[in-house]
Amino acid sequence: MVSKKGEIIALASIPLIMTLGNSMLIPILPQIARELKISSFQVSMLITVYAVVAILLIPIAGYLSDKFGRKAIIVPSLIIAGVGGAVSGSADWYTDGTALYWVILGGRFLQGIGAAGAFPIVLPLVGDLFDDEEEVSHNLGIIETSNTFGKVLSPILGALLGAWIWYAPLLSIPLLCLISLVLVWILVKEPEERKEAKPLGEFVETIKGVFREKGRWLYAIFAIGCISMFLLFGVLFYLSEQLESKHGLVGVIKGLVLAIPLAALCLASYITGKKIGKNKALMKWSGVAGLVLSTGALFGIGFFNNIYFVIACLIVCGAGIGIVLPSSDALITEGIDQEMRGTITSIYSSMRFIGVSAGPPIMSILMKAGHMTMFFVIAGVSLVAVILLLLMVKPEQGEGDPGDSKQRKPRAKVNSPLRQG
Repeated sequence: MVSKKGEIIALASIPLIMTLGNSMLIPILPQIARELKISSFQVSMLITVYAVVAILLIPIAGYLSDKFGRKAIIVPSLIIAGVGGAVSGSADWYTDGTALYWVILGGRFLQGIGAAGAFPIVLPLVGDLFDDEEEVSHNLGIIETSNTFGKVLSPILGALLGAWIWYAPLLSIPLLCLISLVLVWILVKEPEERKEAKPLGEFVETIKGVFREKGRWLYAIFAIGCISMFLLFGVLFYLSEQLESKHGLVGVIKGLVLAIPLAALCLASYITGKKIGKNKALMKWSGVAGLVLSTGALFGIGFFNNIYFVIACLIVCGAGIGIVLPSSDALITEGIDQEMRGTITSIYSSMRFIGVSAGPPIMSILMKAGHMTMFFVIAGVSLVAVILLLLMVKPEQGEGDPGDSKQRKPRAKVNSPLRQG
């Protein structure tokens, strides 16, 4: 195996920092609303505007990374994200009243632009760096683990910084982005051999061709990524609300409890990425196992409302999602040629952002329907993901296209074109 530990450490810092930059705000949103004297809807826009901008721009960033190179997009994106954090974090120093809210929102808009060109481009870059499929899968697991570790750390760190001063989590973003920027600039050496990008019109036709040829399993993986993040952020929203309203837990203690299922997710993600190797069949069945765990845990919560039972089931659910995510990452990264990998994985990242954005508001609506109804509905959504993965993704003995049921010869290199038939 070729050792590229420095490059993986640098790339793993990006999803960690991008996750912290958004999720750190979740435990302190009520505090921000009180400080700015704004409504709950207005404060929720600090999360929504970030996600919506990222959803819209991620596919564009993917195309640009295919055309100009991954690092050429990641570096300026980290700078933009840092500038956005600086604008939001320092707004209280030079403005106040209604203007303060709009300046912070503008900074979050900039941060969303930066996020669109940072983490989503890491996935195809990992695929570019390694020729061996087992190395790709292992390192994608590390990237996904870094992402999930950011989710574990964010409620704790956000609560700690918010206890010091309400805008401290926002102000920490430029420093975090600077650290990642330096690591990427120094340590990441993008492969020199890269095919010349197609003109835009030809590129669009190629995208259409990819979806005509591979759409069966691509749509399934997109939906599974969206559903996984919907489940994760939906149940976290529910647990956060329950801990505060029914059990009186706030601040760091609340953050620590929220981190428990996320820690299970993080550990499962790391182990899965290390074990699945280059076996596409194992990627599929690992994903199925993870979704079955999540589905069963969610159905279980529907029957019992005891907080300890709920947390125990959410640990199982978190572990299940932790198995699904690196498996899906590996399937989609391994199944797409290098020249199109940035665009396709960026669309996949957009689908995940849609899940992040949809989870909390949909869960808030379902909570009004009652405990059992709420969890049976989201368990049903998880079951849909199981069915999609079972029926739409059909690798054979770990080889070939994830959507093909025919056995093929293994590719000598990950970056070699995938052949059909």
